[in-house]
Amino acid sequence: MNDGVQPDNRHQPVVGLALGSGSARGWAHIGVIQALEEMGVRPQVVAGTSIGALVGGAYVSGTLDDFADWVKRLTVKDVFGLMDISFSGGVVKGEKLFGYFEQHHHNPDIETLEQKLVTVATDMRSGREVWISKGPMLDAARASCALPGLFSPVKMQGRWMLDGGLVNPVPVSAARAMGADVVIAVNLNAQLVGAHLSRDTRSQADQEHGSEEEHSIWQKMMNYFAPGDDENPGFFDVVAASVNIMQDRITRSRMAGDPPEVTLVPLLEDFALMDFHRASEAIEEGRQLVERYATDIRAWVGSPLADRV
Repeated sequence: MNDGVQPDNRHQPVVGLALGSGSARGWAHIGVIQALEEMGVRPQVVAGTSIGALVGGAYVSGTLDDFADWVKRLTVKDVFGLMDISFSGGVVKGEKLFGYFEQHHHNPDIETLEQKLVTVATDMRSGREVWISKGPMLDAARASCALPGLFSPVKMQGRWMLDGGLVNPVPVSAARAMGADVVIAVNLNAQLVGAHLSRDTRSQADQEHGSEEEHSIWQKMMNYFAPGDDENPGFFDVVAASVNIMQDRITRSRMAGDPPEVTLVPLLEDFALMDFHRASEAIEEGRQLVERYATDIRAWVGSPLADRV
């Protein structure tokens, strides 16, 4: 018997966001998330690799806007000042950088959050893909960010973890496994990075360093990141180019086998690997990208989630 109440048969998909690896270009993730929220699209599942894990963690813990304000203010001096240089296992140990995050941003246990979060890391011993969906958010992000040649590996659950981009640069599969019906993926690996320190970055750093200690640190970093030439490529040229090529090929392969419903590719080809001080540009590109794909996003997501409450 029908009592006059019409059942609502509309399918409300679980929206997942897959935030890929890509070093400084990853600040574009912030703009993507902010623009999605303004559309009324709030992903229930967030999967992040490397820089995507860090931005995704800030988002689900409710501190993304504060985090965005901070990264927009970063100068070259600030970026290098947050790096605890150690040429054992990687240039940067990460303790200073992530210690700063822990002091200034919320660091909840992932399982207590309203949205689901999973970060992707690589077991250094076995080469296996590791999904982290429990424990402190920053620990999960740090394990995913150990880019070979740049960040030192981190020990977690008795295992040394490397960057998740080595096995799953754009974690669409992780988002689906966490229950996402519709996945919006942000792929930062479609444009290979040629430079690691842009010319403007080097010039700005030369102007900003003041003390003898700061000058010494800068020179160490310059020596490490300095490009070689056609005859003799520099050490970091070889490491970074190898990682870039590998991640691009893995991304193509994995996304062909498990394509997301919407793929967003920020146009940031002039971004060098270490251009973390250019956050405003990357964030704005992320925002514009969502605007350009707004019709596709709405077609897959349906009515904005804000209107369903």
